[in-house]
Amino acid sequence: MRKFYSLVAAIILAFAALNGVMTPASARDQKGERRVSVPLNLAILIQDDLVSRVGNEINVTREFINSLPTGSQVMVGYIRAGSLQVAQPFTSDLKSAGKSLRVPVGSTSASPYNPYVEVRDALKRFPASGGNHNALLLISDGLDTSRGFDFSSSVNSIDLDRAVREAKRRDVAIYTFYAPSVGLTSRSRLAVSFGQSALNRIANETGGRAFFQGTDYVTFDAYFRNLSETINEQYGRAY
Repeated sequence: MRKFYSLVAAIILAFAALNGVMTPASARDQKGERRVSVPLNLAILIQDDLVSRVGNEINVTREFINSLPTGSQVMVGYIRAGSLQVAQPFTSDLKSAGKSLRVPVGSTSASPYNPYVEVRDALKRFPASGGNHNALLLISDGLDTSRGFDFSSSVNSIDLDRAVREAKRRDVAIYTFYAPSVGLTSRSRLAVSFGQSALNRIANETGGRAFFQGTDYVTFDAYFRNLSETINEQYGRAY
């Protein structure tokens, strides 16, 4: 049975790769820094039980926030057990938003019910009007085991469906970075495949994009460069 689950996980990861969601560093990444060229209303949500190494990515995340064009508004929140912890409500003070970032707790005591309940909560906090494009960056392992540990209940979960509908209603594109949590995705390839498939689904269905490489990550640098490039391409303005 263990061999069967390993085979299923390998097939799912291979399918994701064929669909272009795995994003290794490319030649384009070596040409220099890419910056978003259009003002955004951007919510950055970080799952609070991610492995401690994610704390090393605080500086590059802060740099990305500070590089956004004038007129952008940023919210920073942490997805944890019980509710969404908003560290910084939407603000045009990008430096304040960057300063609100902190190292994730990195403990199962902070593990959320599932990330998509809090995603839906964050979507309801977007400004009701204005000319900016709306985007949400979800940094998470993507795993929902609240209603069972299988492909259907994890990738087609009720809360993920609700988050997709809310994002479409509010015209928010969701982008995702995969990182393992201290829970199942640190020790199970099947859990990783379910989580990444869910992150891919919520990104694809809301007009965003999922970024991950294999079953782990090394750094978010390439992800942020590719994210900037993707946003610029989507809105038709090269940096």
